[in-house]
Amino acid sequence: MGYQKIIRITPGVILALVFCLFSQGINNVIGIELFGTSKSPISTVMIAILLGIIMGNAFTPRAGMMIGLDFTQKYILKLGIIFLGIRLSFEEFFKFGTVAIPLIIVCILSVLVLIKLLIKKVSISSKMSYLIAIGTSVCGATAIVAMAPVINAKKSEVAYAIANITLFGVISMLVYPYFAEWYFYGEPLEVGLFLGTAIHETSQVAAAGLIYDQQFNSPETLNVATVTKLIRNTFLVIMVPLFGFLYNRGKVKDKSYSIFSIFPYFVLGFIGMIIIRNIGDQVLTLENGYNEIWKISISYIKSLATIFLTMAMAAVGISININELRSMGYKPFVVGLIAAVTVGIVSIISLETFLKVLL
Repeated sequence: MGYQKIIRITPGVILALVFCLFSQGINNVIGIELFGTSKSPISTVMIAILLGIIMGNAFTPRAGMMIGLDFTQKYILKLGIIFLGIRLSFEEFFKFGTVAIPLIIVCILSVLVLIKLLIKKVSISSKMSYLIAIGTSVCGATAIVAMAPVINAKKSEVAYAIANITLFGVISMLVYPYFAEWYFYGEPLEVGLFLGTAIHETSQVAAAGLIYDQQFNSPETLNVATVTKLIRNTFLVIMVPLFGFLYNRGKVKDKSYSIFSIFPYFVLGFIGMIIIRNIGDQVLTLENGYNEIWKISISYIKSLATIFLTMAMAAVGISININELRSMGYKPFVVGLIAAVTVGIVSIISLETFLKVLL
């Protein structure tokens, strides 16, 4: 990264960090001063995104700020997700992944069938329906951006689909952790699988898992949700070519995509961090002089993961323009709402039906 690029992104990154620290301060005030407890009933991540939405709509961010905020959403977010890998062992990764894959497949297929049925009742373009379907079923805005050139979607359709996914994903992110605690009686594996399959974006899943961890002291839930979502992301490699084939049947086929361009490489970073953690546990803890240093290093990386994810959520909140959402009409949002609710319901039914068999 060049010096000039660092100068350009710095104001926005600092703003996201300020929101992160301010949110933690508000969390402490609510918990300690108002309720007299060590923990606020509202998590730091939730405060960060709500604060970002309020401030981003009360004051228009400068263009210079948006460069750094976009960088925070795109790169610092991914770094935070990669750092979450330091929490996991190989055993946990394979255990959670084996259970998650069949649930992910069921949820993806259910949303695709539903969208196909809905567009016959609600008059939206086929391109918009494809974008909403892949965004809801696989991995939100990333899937939409990867899909757009394959079906020659217009910029307005891409923007609308991303706004749709962002709106319902944020609502799910804020509501589902508390709903899951009530519905699944605080069972970490079930809650994590539900969050990982029912929420759209990787950032939203990580934030929801972090909210749950902060409120209900369940690191395992965050681990399960993250692994589930990252496995779900890899389905991009299958779904984008499949959607391209289905959309372009009988037409001139657009081959302006490749597996390498759509693969979510930060998944490999996450796995790499798991490898580092497990090698460190095996090698460094054998040396007494390095044992404490290794534990402190792990603690720092965990803290950085939380800070980076909170910064990213603040940046997401600042970037949400409520007036733009209002101006886009309601029909695609009806489809998006039904799809979001359906993937949540299918996730619950799948968990209730298959989890006992899988385990």
